[in-house]
Amino acid sequence: MSVHDELTAVQRSLDDLVRSVGRLEQHVGTDSLDVRRVRTDADHLRESVALLRASAPPEPAKQERVPIPDTPYDRALWTDAEDEGLGSREGHAP
Repeated sequence: MSVHDELTAVQRSLDDLVRSVGRLEQHVGTDSLDVRRVRTDADHLRESVALLRASAPPEPAKQERVPIPDTPYDRALWTDAEDEGLGSREGHAP
């Protein structure tokens, strides 16, 4: 996985954590010191992931695929090419 894929996975997990903390706050209330600590820690993690994302190297551009047709090439393209390698035009090696 690339760095950007990993950061996206971390961001998704962090979003799940923030939603869970929100549900926890509804059940326990926001007056609890422990719940406030968890909320603050989740907010700090969000900020840290945002800083990591900003400092990550840019994602390389995806290379465009060039389709190669299944049809044979025009033999006229190869009339000026020299024979290379072993063998001769008749198919017999020297």
